Amino acid sequence: MAGKALSLLPPLLLATAGLAGLLLLCVPTRDVQEPPALKYGIVLDAGSSHTSMFIYKWPADKENDTGIVGQHSSCDVQGGGISSYADDPSKAGRSLVECLEQALRDVPTERHAATPLYLGATAGMRLLNLTRPEASASVLAAVTQTLTQYPFDFRGARILSGQDEGVFGWVTANYLLENFIKYGWVGRWFRPRKGTLGAMDLGGASTQITFETTQPAEDPANEVHLRLYGQRYRVYTHSFLCYGRDQVLQRMLASALQTHRSHPCWPRGYSTQVLLGNVYQSPCTGAQRPQAFNSSARVTVSGTSDPELCRGLATELFNVSSCSFSQCSFNGVFQPPLSGSFIAFSAFYYTVDFLRTVMGLPTATLKQLDAAAVTTCNQTWAQLQARAPEQKARLADYCAGAMFVQQLLSRGYGFDERKFSGVAFQRKAADSAVGWALGYMLNLTNLIPADPPGLRKGTAFSSWVVLLLLFAALLLAALVLLLRRVRSTKAQNVI
Repeated sequence: MAGKALSLLPPLLLATAGLAGLLLLCVPTRDVQEPPALKYGIVLDAGSSHTSMFIYKWPADKENDTGIVGQHSSCDVQGGGISSYADDPSKAGRSLVECLEQALRDVPTERHAATPLYLGATAGMRLLNLTRPEASASVLAAVTQTLTQYPFDFRGARILSGQDEGVFGWVTANYLLENFIKYGWVGRWFRPRKGTLGAMDLGGASTQITFETTQPAEDPANEVHLRLYGQRYRVYTHSFLCYGRDQVLQRMLASALQTHRSHPCWPRGYSTQVLLGNVYQSPCTGAQRPQAFNSSARVTVSGTSDPELCRGLATELFNVSSCSFSQCSFNGVFQPPLSGSFIAFSAFYYTVDFLRTVMGLPTATLKQLDAAAVTTCNQTWAQLQARAPEQKARLADYCAGAMFVQQLLSRGYGFDERKFSGVAFQRKAADSAVGWALGYMLNLTNLIPADPPGLRKGTAFSSWVVLLLLFAALLLAALVLLLRRVRSTKAQNVI
């Protein structure tokens, strides 16, 4: 029995060696002398209410692959958005220093000079540029002066258009979720069949909706054509200025002052002094501004916890009575039929997360979302404080925010229960924050090619060496055993 087992070894080893040889023939090679270095990129998202810094990284040897750019770290700038420093622009630049110092630590020193640094400003600066263009230019000049003092490859500070913000947010979400192209375990790139996700962003001063559509837009201003990885995409996008969370809260407050002299969205037991100049200084509340008022006057406003009156304030924000196209969202803006599933991020996520986690309410359907908003609006100030004492600064506004989100999705964008079931409220995807910043950097650094990538990845030199040594060892062992077997057979014949 032992002799039979021994006789089988040479053919078995030869077969194994042959298999190793086939592997060597099938696996392509690429000379890699050492582990690939990392590259970095920095984007400052200068929003209306605050600025966030995102540091991204990717392997230098896979510059134009997909799914490899990820978030390395982030930093929230203390204080308001850069537009809040319109009267003292130098403070806008100084506000960024703490996060830039963190970037010096987070990015390896030897990579500083090659790391691109961008600042993109959104709706807060768009509003400032509309009303005070000189102040807007001074703020951008101040942040530019600060950013150029750091050893990174600074590539400019600019104000993004609403269309840019919407499209780059859509690119970010679908890039992180590998909806454009994916690398399979068999070593080939392929295009997933699930299609792309629509993206909905709710910032402080504007909100964006962006999704892929098959039909041409009746309003060319709402259509963008993209070519990514060899695939063409027709994308609908629109940004609604003055429909960000902070501006909506100001507009609802202005309406409450006009019609109620109290605030139905604020909880009973809550009151605060309101500076009229702050309420009416924004162009978003211009239509509600009294002809004559004392901008330095303060009025005391109390909450009444009235869900129906609060819903009325939110409903008034959407004009759905006129449309010059075949169909509109609101305010006469063209919108094609909603297509596919959606991801809702930024303040969409934070509002719904509050309803789910703090209030403990279901939000899986539009009806449940409305009921959750009503329940929140029925709370007293004492009840809300007991639930989330650490969120006291924003606590009184969650009722108004929830009512607005529900009305924006249903009345504004036209989501019904079936379409709403495909909306995911998320803050992150693939461990990276969802927002326009990553898509912006991917575009400006050409990290998403227009043409499809190669079908195979290369194999590192070390892997080739291991396979080659394995093949040689197996072949040598098989030859030794085969030689021993031949000698043994000759000896038996002699006997």
